[in-house]
Amino acid sequence: MQNPVEVLKEYIRFPSVSTDSAYAEGMRGAREYATGLLEQLGFTVEVVQTDLHPILLADRIGNPDWPHVVIYGHYDVQPADPFALWTNEPFEPTVRDGRLYGRGTADNKGPTIVHMAALSRVLKAEPDLPLNITYVIEGEEEIGSPSMPKFFDQYAERLSKADFMLVSDTGSPNTEQIVITTALRGLVDFEIKLRGPKGDLHSGIHGGAVYNPLQALMEICATLHNPDGSVNVPGFYDDVVPVFDWEREELKRYPETVESYRQMLDVPAFYPANGLSPLEAVRFGPTLEFNGIGGGYQGEGSKTVIPSEAFAKITCRLVANQDPVKIQAQLLQTIRERCPKGVTLSFRDGGIAEAYYVVPPERPNTPADQPPSLARAFKAADAAIADQFGKAPIYLREGGSIPVIADFNKRAGLDALMIGLFTPVDNLHAPDESFDLSLMENAIAAFEQIIKNIAAE
Repeated sequence: MQNPVEVLKEYIRFPSVSTDSAYAEGMRGAREYATGLLEQLGFTVEVVQTDLHPILLADRIGNPDWPHVVIYGHYDVQPADPFALWTNEPFEPTVRDGRLYGRGTADNKGPTIVHMAALSRVLKAEPDLPLNITYVIEGEEEIGSPSMPKFFDQYAERLSKADFMLVSDTGSPNTEQIVITTALRGLVDFEIKLRGPKGDLHSGIHGGAVYNPLQALMEICATLHNPDGSVNVPGFYDDVVPVFDWEREELKRYPETVESYRQMLDVPAFYPANGLSPLEAVRFGPTLEFNGIGGGYQGEGSKTVIPSEAFAKITCRLVANQDPVKIQAQLLQTIRERCPKGVTLSFRDGGIAEAYYVVPPERPNTPADQPPSLARAFKAADAAIADQFGKAPIYLREGGSIPVIADFNKRAGLDALMIGLFTPVDNLHAPDESFDLSLMENAIAAFEQIIKNIAAE
């Protein structure tokens, strides 16, 4: 592979926005470019057709007794809007002050090129590397991976022959301290709607006679949390995996304090539940959040009406062992029971996703049957990151969700080694997204070492 930075620049120039059909040509270009890179590395590439954006499935398979890793990434990116807030054009990558700016640089094209560049260097030195590798690069991650369930229906058995998967779609606190992510939260998404009268009513003529849907909505929503911030839904915490002492010790190594976190967010105080600290709450605890609420007059000034309808958009982030189907049922039943009789309740079911949790080797809660190949991969990553970045990685649960990772585990039996290659200053999903080039080079060197050590099993 030529200069990785130049390769990444060319990749960024394809505006592969999966959510907008106007970018179909950019999606095609990014997909073909990634295909070409894989073929240069000696992979056989299959373009798996879907109802929307095809998935790249590529193999470099030799002796079936060799270790086998699946490398996951995605070639789609978030929309670049608002364009006026970009310093340079979002799809014309620009280097400034040691950073490469452009949409997709950090999420996820930069990490993809890191993996490929490292593999290219290893294969140049050792063309017969005793390692089987399968790439899965999808084009719908930024819109929830809707085509992946059918993909698993067709390819899960084939993927299950691998030992584990390697992912770099998670974050680290800065360019010197890398985090290996051990958990991702699951998700339940839904909307409730309350309907009162058949149309908006004059509040003077009808006020006092009918149940205002906005009032009913606020009353229901107010019951969903206890005064301490915990979720007030029967059974919500029944299956929550406890936090282990080693996890709290790892979090103490994280280069951020509660006060610096508060200042970064510019909030007057925190409101964590169940005795967790703010830094623990965003990683270890489940949540119920109101993402949007509305109804009635929203314009300037006043309009004295009783609205016909009101709604609230709600999501829950779930931790390991919480069943999203069970949690969704508990929530809807609770809301039904607390809904006043003077309004009609309806639901919109959104997406659900399972949480994912993997434990590094030699921890008190490491599974007794953890595959030796996975344990070896963790140790290889630990050593390589310490060598190349000067600090051992931190092992932390993550507050965000990547639903497809849990799907790989459930459908193909693959655990994930998740090495974070973006940082808070990279502006993921925002204008002026960027990727630190010093991190990129250190990461390529680290992954070279990881790949060699996995192959030496």
